[in-house]
Amino acid sequence: MKHLQALLAQRSASPGEPVFCAPKARPLTRFGIYKIVRRHGASFDTHGPKSRRVSPHLFRHTAACHLLESGVEVNVIRSWLGHVSLDTTNRYAELTLRAKAEALRACELGSDISAVSRARIAWKDDKTLLDWLNSL
Repeated sequence: MKHLQALLAQRSASPGEPVFCAPKARPLTRFGIYKIVRRHGASFDTHGPKSRRVSPHLFRHTAACHLLESGVEVNVIRSWLGHVSLDTTNRYAELTLRAKAEALRACELGSDISAVSRARIAWKDDKTLLDWLNSL
């Protein structure tokens, strides 16, 4: 917020003028924003079987998932994203539910979590904690 306030303080723009401008004080277009995000986000791209590119859509998708996980009504998210059909927005709900189901499966006894993950489960070796849990 401080950076935005500093940017606005150094400009002598009226409230109706754009905050982020392209050269010659023209407002940034969605293509201009895409180029800026891609240029600065390229170093975070992943490659391989599950490659991922940092793009404005990634921010949009992430924001929608966070809103859904925070309990915001899916119809409100649909409207905010500008989706015509609720089916499009429901994809975010499916992804969120799938992630929750995978997390629950990983917690099941006998799940196929890696040996590295099992080694990190320190509470299984904590006798004091186990005794306390058994006393419940």
